[in-house]
Amino acid sequence: MPVFTFSGKDANGQKVSGERMAANKQSLQQALRRERITPGAIREKGKEFSLPTFGSGKVSVKDIAVFFRQFSVMIDAGLPLVQCLEILAANQENQAFQKTLTGVRTTVEGGATLANAMRQYPVVFDDLTTNMIEAGETGGILDIILQRLATYVEKAVRLRAAVKSALIYPVAVVSIAMLIVGALLKWVVPIFANLFAGLGVNLPLPTRIVMGLSAFVQSFWWIFLVGGFGLFFGIKQIRKHPRGKYYFDKGLLHLPILGSLLRKIAVGRFTRTLGTLITSGVPILEGLSITARTSGNAVLEEALMKVRKAIEEGRTIVDPLRESGVFPNMVTQMIGVGEATGAMDSMLQKIADFYEEEVDAATKDMLAMLEPAIIGILGLTIGGIVISLYMPLFAMIAKLSG
Repeated sequence: MPVFTFSGKDANGQKVSGERMAANKQSLQQALRRERITPGAIREKGKEFSLPTFGSGKVSVKDIAVFFRQFSVMIDAGLPLVQCLEILAANQENQAFQKTLTGVRTTVEGGATLANAMRQYPVVFDDLTTNMIEAGETGGILDIILQRLATYVEKAVRLRAAVKSALIYPVAVVSIAMLIVGALLKWVVPIFANLFAGLGVNLPLPTRIVMGLSAFVQSFWWIFLVGGFGLFFGIKQIRKHPRGKYYFDKGLLHLPILGSLLRKIAVGRFTRTLGTLITSGVPILEGLSITARTSGNAVLEEALMKVRKAIEEGRTIVDPLRESGVFPNMVTQMIGVGEATGAMDSMLQKIADFYEEEVDAATKDMLAMLEPAIIGILGLTIGGIVISLYMPLFAMIAKLSG
């Protein structure tokens, strides 16, 4: 049985780490959660610094959203649970998801609850899903819980799609521009360099700078490839460690323009997740733990664990939220009103709706600001290279005509 090194936080928010023997990572995660330890990084001993793998057959969020919607309709129509899983598995095009659903069906047939069967596949069904399913089974409202899960996942898909669509244009333009600049420096500039060397003309400073850059690209082009891959894998390794991920996420939140957008996304996701859990009957302490683990941002996770600890000590939710410095005043005020009126779940959903609209507006504003900035920078870069190459020719023409 392999030995794994792990790090995480206990119920009091204190850091814990150590080594454990387990059949696999999923088994160790379940064992740690039973001990009220929120797992962080888990790695097999001896493979702590292995490169990230690029697997195939992953289950997309869209597949899960469609599954929950179809599942809720079947349960609402009165079909038995096992039959629903059998039909959904048989009609699933994603092979990885089909195997997962078949495994869940087999476990349920063996007498396990749906929530416990899903817990065997933590990569596909996270804590939020399994805890909501468990609450639905306990309260006899599984069809309603599945509808809420479907709505939650569909909104998460729309939010992610909106952000991705807003970033496609600037990323594509910058990538194409870098290729154009690289092509100019590698193939076009050397032609002019040979021409100027043959004519023996004195080159102005801008032309000499461009020639120097071209010579560097010609000789050391591989540095850019190595640097790009090194940066990518370096960020991957940093984000595998709890403190590295914390400081990386903190840096992202403080970026100009993008940081504000990421903060709004984080707040919207937090309020939507916690509101959905509380509405489904999950206790607030457990809801905060699940929301922290599924937040996707280490800064938000740490803040929510501190909030959870403060509530355990008998404090209200508003003060620790405000003290964290992560959440805007408007959010803490609305949550305070919801707590005072006993309508916390509906207030969280309203905040989530507001912030999802804010994200849509912010992505459009960001794109509106980035477009002229990117075009201006690209125009100056490419235009500067072209003008610097023609400056000696203009000087020669002026001298000949004079």
